[in-house]
Amino acid sequence: MIFRPLKYEKYADKICQKLTEFQNNFRKHYDTENYENWFYNQSSETLRLYSNDKEIYFKYIPVGTFSLNTNSWLWAWANEDSVEPRKLRTLKIKEFGEKKNYEKLTNPHFDGDKFTGWELTSIAFDIIGGIGTYRVISDHLEKYLLLTEQITKEEAEKIESELIECSVHGKIRKAFICQHLNTEQKTGFEEAFETYRGMELDEEDDFQAWCSECEKERLKTDGWNDESMEFAKIKLVCERCYFEIKESN
Repeated sequence: MIFRPLKYEKYADKICQKLTEFQNNFRKHYDTENYENWFYNQSSETLRLYSNDKEIYFKYIPVGTFSLNTNSWLWAWANEDSVEPRKLRTLKIKEFGEKKNYEKLTNPHFDGDKFTGWELTSIAFDIIGGIGTYRVISDHLEKYLLLTEQITKEEAEKIESELIECSVHGKIRKAFICQHLNTEQKTGFEEAFETYRGMELDEEDDFQAWCSECEKERLKTDGWNDESMEFAKIKLVCERCYFEIKESN
């Protein structure tokens, strides 16, 4: 017997129904319908829902946006205006779409209708996971979010306080590199641990990299010391600068 893959329409209908059932419980549990205002911060990837007497915070992954002007969808992974590091998590959806040959999951930008945003967010939720979903509407744009966890106000403020202001990329996560690393010449690229764009970091970790010559100095003394640190002259950059340099090396 030959089993054929589900057609996209049948698959999407099934997943939308699954999210609807889950979302009803999520809204009830967190009372998300009873907040008068919302504010999301792209730099820290946090969502705040608030009224005069209460507020709640979540971490999120951006799924994509739907333009009410052009009736078109744009996946977060393809949105160059988005500074959210975790938008690259949505590449898992693209990879799934490539395996299944589902064009809506692989095309970065395409025409849609009033159901498109929730349909694709349902699929994102099924593939990536989370505790719920949320949509914010600003002027002509709907933005769809996967909420990954509830956090406290203090945790949200701490995330924001650890960001840096880059003159090129705006407010974003920090990273550290030696003085020799740049995008203009290949100098080698050594890291404290293997990294990728949009990755989650443990609280005590930072993106850290140095060139091949710095690695030689570090190995001479079996680790960093005053002399090798002086040679490296570690400097602060933003996360996007860090990965641009990594990719050029």
